[in-house]
Formats: sequence, structure tokens, C-alpha cells
Amino acid sequence: MMRVMNDPAISTTRRRWWVWWAVATVWWTLDGIATATSLYRMGQAAGTGPTWPDTVQVALASAWLWIPFTILALWLAERFPLDRDGWRRALPVHALGTAIVCLARAGAVVALNVWIGWYETVPPFREVVLTSIANNLFLYLLLVGVGHALVFARRYRERDEQLARSELRSLQMQLHPHFLFNTLNTINVLVRADPDAAERMITRLGVLLRHAIDGVGVQEVSLEEELRVLRSYLEIEQVRFEDRLRVEWRIAPEAYHARVPHLLLQPLVENAIRHGIAPRAAEGIIQIVAERRNGTLHLAVRDDGVGMGQNGAHVGVGLVNTRTRLRQLYGARQQMDVRDGPGGGVHVEMQLPFILERR
Repeated sequence: MMRVMNDPAISTTRRRWWVWWAVATVWWTLDGIATATSLYRMGQAAGTGPTWPDTVQVALASAWLWIPFTILALWLAERFPLDRDGWRRALPVHALGTAIVCLARAGAVVALNVWIGWYETVPPFREVVLTSIANNLFLYLLLVGVGHALVFARRYRERDEQLARSELRSLQMQLHPHFLFNTLNTINVLVRADPDAAERMITRLGVLLRHAIDGVGVQEVSLEEELRVLRSYLEIEQVRFEDRLRVEWRIAPEAYHARVPHLLLQPLVENAIRHGIAPRAAEGIIQIVAERRNGTLHLAVRDDGVGMGQNGAHVGVGLVNTRTRLRQLYGARQQMDVRDGPGGGVHVEMQLPFILERR
């Protein structure tokens, strides 16, 4: 029972409806004041209008009666949406809701008229009902339409978010086996040639696997955490390449607490090593850059290897997946550029929104 009461989804739904109550109250209060102002000015111009307090009383009473009916319209739109699958069941419900609103407002006018003063003499109830239908039918249907717009907009957003999460999980599953295969293959080579180095690699691989497991379902981490994972990966690769791989870190202090996609840099560095550094015998340099530039986070992975060449062989799965992940997470707020470096090799430059890590 306690689990149901503390369900985050239920709490979120309750908060949302309290917000709608507050929005409806503010909206109809402003509408009542605006209506009272208009009626008062017209009455003063004609020289026969009621006093300002009487005008405000009538206008606010009429407006405030719409607050519960607004919530009813939104609730019925959410509970019984007129979509392709449920419109047959929902249509009678909304017709009944419309009838209830028109009758209820007519009944409220008759019951409260002695205090509010809509009429000097209340006409027969049938006439009040017809007037209520004429005044309230279209407005209530408009509120039902607004409710449906909100429902369909939320459905679209939730579907888009679910699709993004699904695609990101798929992309991450492509990255992990690729990395594990390369690392285990390196350990297999070192087991006989250099057992101590193989043992160190197994230890560092354990650290990386722990990060990967802890990060399941996590889309963003701090750059500091991302660099910790990357350092573990590069320690493994430096055992493999020995003196042929040198890493330069150019990390601005203010960038450490920025949020970045989980496992963003590792596949880019792996791509640079595999396609840029590994094919040649000379020493290769990998540069990792992170800095803040005018409200954006600038990240770069640069190598001085063989470059993309005419066939663009340097562009591996890591680059393709990274570009897709950034597009899914940040849309037009991100930018990724892959080009040949001025002195050789390949430069991968990224611009992301600078968002501080939640603490």
C-alpha cells in the first residue's frame, strides 16, 4: 500500500492537476476582471450601467463558475480521448459532460441569483437552460478541444522521449561489445607474453565494466566521471601500444562539472586509436580537450595519425553512433564536426549545451 502511495507517477499526476487548478483559477479570475472592465465602461458610456462593485461581482461569479467545469473538460479529455481507438466510447461521455455543464450552470444561476444578481427577476428555468446552452455550449466544447490538444501533445512528447531512450540503449549496446572484444583480444595476446601487463589490464577492465554496469539507463554524467572512465580505457590501450601512444589532456577546470552523454568520449578515442594511430609504426598523440565557450561546452578528440584519406576510412561506428546520440539528446543545440587536422590526423570537435551537473 505504501508503495502505491509513494509512486512517483501518482505524485507527478497529482502535482499536474494541482497546477491545472491553479492555472484555471488565475485564468478565469483575469477573464472575469477583463469582462467586468469592459461591461462597466460600456455601461458608463451609455449612462445606465451598474456600479463597479456590482459589475465585478456578476462577472467574477460567472467566470469562477467555469473553474470546476474547466477541470472537468480537461479530465474527461484525458480519461476519454476522442482518438481513433476510443472515440465511440468517448463521444457519449463528452455529450453527457456538455449537457451536465449547461444544466449545472443554469441551476447555479437560479440558485445564486438572489446573491449575485444576474437577473432582476429570474425567468422560467426552461429559458435559463436555453440561455445557458447558447452562452456555454461552444465555450465548453472549446475547453474539451484544449484538453485534447494537451493530451495529444503529451502523448507525442512521451512517445518521442521513449523512442530516444530506446535508440540510445540500442546505440550503447553496439558500443559495449565492440570495446570488450578489442580489450579481451589484447589481454589474450599479453597473457603469455607479459602476464603482469595482462593482470593490470584485467584490473582496469574490471573498473570499466563496473562503470558500464552502474551507468545502465543513465544518459548523462559529469565530465569528470566521463574522463575517469576514459582514463581507465586509455591505461589499457597504453599497455597495448607501449611507447607508441601518448595522451595529452587539456581540460579547463570549469568544465569538469558539465553534464555530457555517458560513454561519449571512449568510442571517439577508440576510433582515433584504431584508425589513426594503430596503422602506423611511429608514436601517435591523442589530445582530449574540454572547455567552456560562451555558454557551450567544447569537446574535442584529436589525433595525429594517418587521417581520413580519400575514402574516409577513419569514420567508424563510434563516430556514426556519437553523432546520432548527440542529435537525439540535444537536437539543434549540438554541433559535431569531423575533419582532417592541419598537421595530419583527424579532429573531432563537438559543441554541447553547457549544463552543470545536478548535485
